[in-house]
Amino acid sequence: MHDRKLYHIIKRLIDIIGASMGIILLCFLFMIIAILIKVEDPRGTIFFSQKRVGLNGKEFKMYKFRSMVSNAEEKLAELLNFNEINGAMFKMKDDPRITKVGKFIRKTSIDELPQLFNVLKGDMSLVGPRPPLPREVAIYTDYDMQRLMVTPGCTGLWQVSGRNSLGFEEMVELDLEYISKRSVLYDVKIIFKTIKVLFGSKDAF
Repeated sequence: MHDRKLYHIIKRLIDIIGASMGIILLCFLFMIIAILIKVEDPRGTIFFSQKRVGLNGKEFKMYKFRSMVSNAEEKLAELLNFNEINGAMFKMKDDPRITKVGKFIRKTSIDELPQLFNVLKGDMSLVGPRPPLPREVAIYTDYDMQRLMVTPGCTGLWQVSGRNSLGFEEMVELDLEYISKRSVLYDVKIIFKTIKVLFGSKDAF
């Protein structure tokens, strides 16, 4: 119990330091991306916030750079039949809702960087399971619900193990494996593996 408490304290410290450093070092990149998004679609917002489910089922707003057209959520219903991943998620490689800038920032995972603000707020951690959408959680089994036992993360075992080439069931298994093995050293390993994946990622869509 004492070890677990110490882990949570160290993990939170790493989150605060890591997210703060990330925001400071990447602020110039944030400005460039913001300008590009506005130039392509002046009427749309720079950031996109979406309701996600976090620790113990608590909902929060997750931030991203907007990579889709302004009415992307309304268009989703027309595209559900083209889902390319099994289970309670939607993924489509050639999603027509994605903008030109959006394709680039998704391919490089730059669209995910505003989640560093979620980490500072405590809604997310640098490492943990992917935070699901409420509509995904609505069809979770009791087994799947175990993913919500820890704070969701910007990256995790799923993201560095094949990401979109893996189905929902495999993602759940990887998340539960992470939960059972989690430690400071394990988190650091996943962070370094994420950096490696980002510089050669073919799975980010």
